[in-house]
Amino acid sequence: MTAVTTPVFDLLRRHFSPKLALSGGFAGRGAVEVAAEGCRVTLSDGRTALDFGSYAVTLLGHRHPAVTAAVRAQLDAMPTATRSLANPVAAEAAAALSGYLGDALPKVYFGLNGADVVEVAVKLARLATGRGRVLAVRGGFHGKSLGALALTHSPLYRTGLLGCAVDVLHVDPDDPHAVGREVAGGEVAALVLEPVQGENGALPLPTETLRQWCEDAARHGTLVIADEIQCGLRRCGERSVALADRLPVDAVLLGKPLGGGVVPLSALLCTERMYHPLAADPFLHSATFGGHPLSCAAVPAALAVVEQLADHGRELSVQLDAVLDRLRARHPDVVQAVRGRGLLRGIDCVSPYAAGATLVELAGTGLLVSPCLSRPTTVRLLPPLISTAADLAEAAALLDAALTTTGRTLRGTTAG
Repeated sequence: MTAVTTPVFDLLRRHFSPKLALSGGFAGRGAVEVAAEGCRVTLSDGRTALDFGSYAVTLLGHRHPAVTAAVRAQLDAMPTATRSLANPVAAEAAAALSGYLGDALPKVYFGLNGADVVEVAVKLARLATGRGRVLAVRGGFHGKSLGALALTHSPLYRTGLLGCAVDVLHVDPDDPHAVGREVAGGEVAALVLEPVQGENGALPLPTETLRQWCEDAARHGTLVIADEIQCGLRRCGERSVALADRLPVDAVLLGKPLGGGVVPLSALLCTERMYHPLAADPFLHSATFGGHPLSCAAVPAALAVVEQLADHGRELSVQLDAVLDRLRARHPDVVQAVRGRGLLRGIDCVSPYAAGATLVELAGTGLLVSPCLSRPTTVRLLPPLISTAADLAEAAALLDAALTTTGRTLRGTTAG
């Protein structure tokens, strides 16, 4: 590490975690992030990296001019809300977002991160139905706050916790009749699902199974919540994967890129029935920064840019298919499968070690990608909609080189 960046890592160790400092040091080879624009991040030593990671936030890249202009204008006018007077920025953002999904889900609640809207969605479902139990899906990830953590399938983040506040059962995505059996007793408030499980290796769930689940849930009065915090907003090609696949859902959760990659924002969109408890008492669930003007100002601009780039995103997806097929064929000793939909893809490696080695190699050579919290064998690719063919070719070359290095390491380990 250089003398310039050493104090940063000292502060990370002292005030956060030594492990966080260690992982950041490896990823940046001693440098830290200092600026970003478009698909690229600039490091403190002058290097740049192509950003195909950022946990799906930068769908429009960094500092998209249309979004930053909207946020700046709001900053100059009124950056926060009184919480007593009506907030026109939040109202306009809600109307834009509901219209964006075809007005099928007219009611809106704004949070700042994914777990915020997962929590309020489950709370409203339980209140609206008068039931206590919730179904989630094996392999799913919905956040790490206590209520959301109950829905998250992996036990890794519940270590040391005696229990979570929600009575949750996880159903098997390979069983199309699992939901029907569980809801038959009339005790299940909601089914929460991700059409594409991002943290589980970019795994799309079978559409016909999801449709069967939704129909069975509706038949018994169970509300269906589609968590599209990672896969929605054209990340997987559609505005909403669930609505595009004609799944009869009662709510869609959005987040990550909703603030245009500039400000934090998440949203619950739902039916009148599900929202009824909050309509009856708007203070039943509230947050100081819910509907924050700076964040909400980004919504109309972000949605407009996403739609302008939708066709380009479909073209990128086709190109990405070809890139990943070639990599899988060239590196069978490292890559055992490729998964995903649209611009949410997972390269599944033969072992967690192989995936980790590939991640470190990529970060050091100039390509930022994301690990998968629930599937440590997978390297996740999240290219922005603004990526060009040249960006994709650069990423392909860096992936090829990193997988080659990992393959040599694996062969050396085996030989040793």
